[in-house]
Amino acid sequence: MSSFACLSRIAVVIAAALFAGTATAAGAYPDRPIRLMLPFPPGGPSDIVGRMFAQKLGESLGQQVVIDNRGGAAGNIACEIAKNAAPDGYTLMQATRHHVDQPRPLPETAV
Repeated sequence: MSSFACLSRIAVVIAAALFAGTATAAGAYPDRPIRLMLPFPPGGPSDIVGRMFAQKLGESLGQQVVIDNRGGAAGNIACEIAKNAAPDGYTLMQATRHHVDQPRPLPETAV
């Protein structure tokens, strides 16, 4: 086993130990379906990767992950919806580099 693989396993074990108490104290998460915002229309590469991620995430959490494709405005519609979602951890967004490297904030839009 390489040293990187060994360190990765150690890091996962330490992280699990640190957060084990917090997860049980906060209650069972998730207790309802998770919404995954995809900023592009269905059928493209982003949609395929998002669906593969959602399937694995749902299997690992034991909860359904619902795909919400919101294409348009170069993904800014999905960004706006995700930005205005309740900060409860039940709305996730698959971002691309465009969404991360945006040079300035988006103007307020009515979505």
